[in-house]
Amino acid sequence: MAAREHPVLVYDGDCGFCTASVRFAERRIPTAAEPVPYQLADLAALGTTAERAAREVLWVGRDGRVRGGAQAIAALLIEAGGAWRPLGLLARMPPFRWIAHGLYRLAAANRQRLPGGTPACALPAGRRPGGGAAAR
Repeated sequence: MAAREHPVLVYDGDCGFCTASVRFAERRIPTAAEPVPYQLADLAALGTTAERAAREVLWVGRDGRVRGGAQAIAALLIEAGGAWRPLGLLARMPPFRWIAHGLYRLAAANRQRLPGGTPACALPAGRRPGGGAAAR
């Protein structure tokens, strides 16, 4: 894993809900992370694939480790520090980790229905959580 100067938050730039969520985080959560739509990112250099990036938000830490879904959000909160850090740490501990994972998957599967979402936000059937090999 290659060391990075700043963490990277990789998200689906074609999804209105994802983009709105990242813009909210940019305004409200102090972080040195660089948000990058996966469609514009060098995913191989970040240590991931387009299939994974289309399925979940990704956090590429300074250490090069890639975390996805709820754990990517937890890493963002921990990195932000302050009052955000305890929330991120809590999201890493069972049973909160399992709850965060379930809520993230529920939101990901229904992101086209959430505020800012559009029909373009819907994951193709093969990429929906539990929807085949691509979702594993």
